[in-house]
Amino acid sequence: MQKSVLNINLLIVLVSSLLFIPFLGNVHLFDWDEINFAESAREMIVTGDYLNVKINFNLFWEKPPLFIWMQVLSMKVFGINEFAARFPNALAGIITLLVLFNIGKKHFGETFGIIWIFAYAGSLLPQFYFKSGIIDPWFNFFIFLGIYFFIRYLLEDTKRTKFILLSAGFVGLGTLTKGPVALLLFLLSGFVYLVLHRFKMRITFKDIALYILIYAFTGGFWFFLQILNGNFTIIQDFIQYQIQLFNSDVAGHRGFFGYHFVVLFFGVFPASVFALKSFRKEKNETGDKKMLKEWMMILFWVVLILFSIVKTKIVHYSSMAYFPLTFLAAFAIYKTEKAEFKKSKFLSGILLFIAFFYMTAVFVLQYIGMNHEKIIKSGIIKDAFANANLEAITSFTGFEFLLGIFLFGGIIFALKYVQKNYLKGILLVFIFSMIFTNLTQIIIVPQAEKISQKAAIDFFVSHQKEDVYFITYGMKSYAPYFYAKKMQADDISGSQMLSGKITKPVYVMCRITKKNEFIKQFPEFKLVQNKNGYVFFRREP
Repeated sequence: MQKSVLNINLLIVLVSSLLFIPFLGNVHLFDWDEINFAESAREMIVTGDYLNVKINFNLFWEKPPLFIWMQVLSMKVFGINEFAARFPNALAGIITLLVLFNIGKKHFGETFGIIWIFAYAGSLLPQFYFKSGIIDPWFNFFIFLGIYFFIRYLLEDTKRTKFILLSAGFVGLGTLTKGPVALLLFLLSGFVYLVLHRFKMRITFKDIALYILIYAFTGGFWFFLQILNGNFTIIQDFIQYQIQLFNSDVAGHRGFFGYHFVVLFFGVFPASVFALKSFRKEKNETGDKKMLKEWMMILFWVVLILFSIVKTKIVHYSSMAYFPLTFLAAFAIYKTEKAEFKKSKFLSGILLFIAFFYMTAVFVLQYIGMNHEKIIKSGIIKDAFANANLEAITSFTGFEFLLGIFLFGGIIFALKYVQKNYLKGILLVFIFSMIFTNLTQIIIVPQAEKISQKAAIDFFVSHQKEDVYFITYGMKSYAPYFYAKKMQADDISGSQMLSGKITKPVYVMCRITKKNEFIKQFPEFKLVQNKNGYVFFRREP
């Protein structure tokens, strides 16, 4: 590796470490997903059972264990806490940026690689996810590498077998991370490529067989272990859950068909705006550049259309599109820098519009934070739970609006600098966005956590040392398990906790909207806390 390239790689590691690692434990884990996965890791440590994923010390068939194993290793080093639960994704961020730079450099040159990592790390949701404790950053990374090495297989004339091995292995790791959707995305992308090329592809039956073998070994490793241990039921439940996920909103989240279009356009800002120029067929590109762009276009549309069809609508379901979308943004910027694409005032206008949108959003958040008591008294919000949530606001300073001004003003400055030096000006756009996202996570997210869940988390933390039962009523939460540090499975059912014979106290959590209903149905429970929308009851033995 050349000295300059080595220095760039070292600089990427240093800067991305500073970008992703600090403040990982700044707020509690968020219900559901973050707490869900961290709790599974904690229960592995408590039970010593590293083969089976569990929640509430019962088998949990919804996810394979690879990411949970990563969190277990992190917790072994850093302790069972928020930092440890999120640290694996910080590593994913560092490794992802290194990979993107080197792939971009190989096929387009150093400049393209640098633009790509700025587009990825400088966009809102992609950066935000590397500071989370959810599965998707690693899941998406494995799928992306699986597709990339298959592209390399199609491009190379010699020593192609290693790329089949790498592609199958990484798609298999994706399956071991979150499930068969990894293979589905790969196969759908490959099928679209076949259709576009009239079913002509440079692949042999021998390599297809090898791919299946390596994928089955890597992706099916955990499943084989389950079968060897006689645990056929969890495999069946896992498959059924994956099918239900596509057919119904099993996670309780519905949305309109264009949900992910909106999420990607506003959430992957500013990259999504620059990418608009790349959604056209290139006549001048040949060889690896042409194929890489074609596959990125295919992957983007496959992800977007597939998860638009899926009834469950959650923000991170379309996060696989971050890779192709930021590639297309880098491609457009790279071509414009080379004067092959024209500069666009229209795109500059869209950049300013979305920056203004985020600036306004910050203003609104600050206004609500500073005037929440007046808003509650006005009766404009009809939902009792939302009103009670707002009561948690205590520490807005009145200067939060400066974050929005920083972003909007920074974009204006960067676009003016574009006239002097196009590439540096565009990189400044991503730098301002990068800083804005980071400061938002430090300043705004703790406020959001106070509103959404902190009262509930604090209650469970304060009762960690008590030998009691915890149960929820009319809602679902993983917080009682992780933050009350539950150490074993319940020896009685939930219905018995509510109205049957008990040998130790029972705490019940519900939302304020269910308070009167619960009191009427279970009058033997005593109200012990009513705070910020969460109501807690206690029943003695």
